[in-house]
Amino acid sequence: MSWNRSVRQLHRWLSIAFTLAVIANLSFLPWGQPPVWIGLLALFPLILLMLSGLYMFLLPYAEAWRRTRRAGVER
Repeated sequence: MSWNRSVRQLHRWLSIAFTLAVIANLSFLPWGQPPVWIGLLALFPLILLMLSGLYMFLLPYAEAWRRTRRAGVER
């Protein structure tokens, strides 16, 4: 499996984990202020989602940069 495919799959699973953490956080709201660890539960997948999303966002730009760099070397 290629690196890009692994990152995309990880991103999908992280989105599911983040959604479940947000649902857990919201389910504690009727009983008052939720514990801090419930709030932080969503933070970890969110940070990883941000990193994998930025990686996937930059992939086309990196490929274009590589293409122009290779074209410049061949001249």
